[in-house]
Amino acid sequence: MSKRNSSKYKLDRRMGENIWGRPKSSVNRRSYGPGQHGQRRKSKVSDYGIQLRAKQKLKGYYGDVTEKQFKATYQEAARMKGDTGQNLIGLLEQRLDMIVYRAKFAPTIFSARQIVSHGHIRVNGVKCNIASRRVRPGDIISLGNKAKEMALIAEALTLPEREVPDYVAPDGTDKITFVRVPTLDEVPYPVRMEPNLVVEFYSR
Repeated sequence: MSKRNSSKYKLDRRMGENIWGRPKSSVNRRSYGPGQHGQRRKSKVSDYGIQLRAKQKLKGYYGDVTEKQFKATYQEAARMKGDTGQNLIGLLEQRLDMIVYRAKFAPTIFSARQIVSHGHIRVNGVKCNIASRRVRPGDIISLGNKAKEMALIAEALTLPEREVPDYVAPDGTDKITFVRVPTLDEVPYPVRMEPNLVVEFYSR
């Protein structure tokens, strides 16, 4: 698993949007980009730049997964039947760390990945520490015994800025069932995501 060393909120400012919908995002205070040249006048963006930005925003939202992982997910989506953009979103939402985040077991996608990698999550009763594991409809995701007492998880469950989506069915406060693979319209993104532009980016 790769580790993100740079500030995650720099991504917010680079995009100019609060992509995780967090109240502490620096975009809420400074809408311009990071660095000493962040306030300079914005130039016209090319089609390539628009597509790249859409790809970086979507990749960043899912915990800034590596380019290798993200491209492999796109290629798998392209091989599937149906709309490639929809398929891509479905595959990303099936990641174990994202299901943990959607279940509100963690306050951020980054902490969700850490909780998984530290072995605090069970899939159908079996410990799993692979954040990118594909969760299937009907799978039951639960917290380990130590995790049930963690303050981080108790805090996440009370967060007001997001709700558990319909495709994740809670069973108490420590267990959920992944009901189905969602469509783009069902995913509760705080900002607009454009997987069609990501498809155009990789199709060049």
